[in-house]
Amino acid sequence: MKKINFIKNLIPLAFLVSLLILPFLVFAQTAPLDTLKKVGPAGGYEATTNEFTAAVLVGTVVRAFLGMLGIIFIILMVYAGYHWMTAHGDEQKVTKAKDTIRGAIIGLVITVAAYAIWVFIKKII
Repeated sequence: MKKINFIKNLIPLAFLVSLLILPFLVFAQTAPLDTLKKVGPAGGYEATTNEFTAAVLVGTVVRAFLGMLGIIFIILMVYAGYHWMTAHGDEQKVTKAKDTIRGAIIGLVITVAAYAIWVFIKKII
């Protein structure tokens, strides 16, 4: 019986892992460096400018953090959906899955609102 449960859990896990690894297997053609060197001056940027400031660093860190939160949100939604679908009518499991989904959505809304406020304040200053 344990072997059957292990196989049942292994199939969705293998699917999720393959889904997360799939983008790394895409090989897009890279643009030649000479072409990229022409794009900057054509857009109005000087080739010698270096605009790496503290605001750029904070923005990069915030974007990376929000990207990780987005991944955590998707994982929580898949986890709760899996538990809801496998509840087999058990009200406690369905309620727990609903609470997980509700908490994930509330967390995402709070995070996006905080980011929107941060961007608004950054534009004002």
